[in-house]
Amino acid sequence: MCGETCKHGSEGTGRRQRRPVTRHYEGFEGANLSEYASFETVCELADFIEEHGELGAKLMSHFGDDLAEARAAFEDYAGEYRSAADFAEQLHEDTGTEIPDSLRYYIDWQALARDMALNGEIMVFQTGFDEVHVFWSR
Repeated sequence: MCGETCKHGSEGTGRRQRRPVTRHYEGFEGANLSEYASFETVCELADFIEEHGELGAKLMSHFGDDLAEARAAFEDYAGEYRSAADFAEQLHEDTGTEIPDSLRYYIDWQALARDMALNGEIMVFQTGFDEVHVFWSR
């Protein structure tokens, strides 16, 4: 395995070369990792990605590869929804906002959710078709 001695890059010569621990990034869901990160850092990131998957990698990217910030974001996790519009509609139902049935179809929930994201109230991460994760911004 890379990190000790390996033959990667020395095909056919039989020489062993010293390589950094993080030469291969498989299983990190696209999260950025310094080539010379400490073994402890790699293990912490691997545990985080194993627990949260692609969502964890997207949070890492959003917070500039700051693992502590990405972990803290889960304290403000609002949930998984089919869309940000579904989140906005559910939020209004949960808070008891009364909207007459005659007006309900005139409300643009998608625009409301977009405005909430643009105003910095929420962060929205899409991880699949009809799968978004919403976090409250701090």
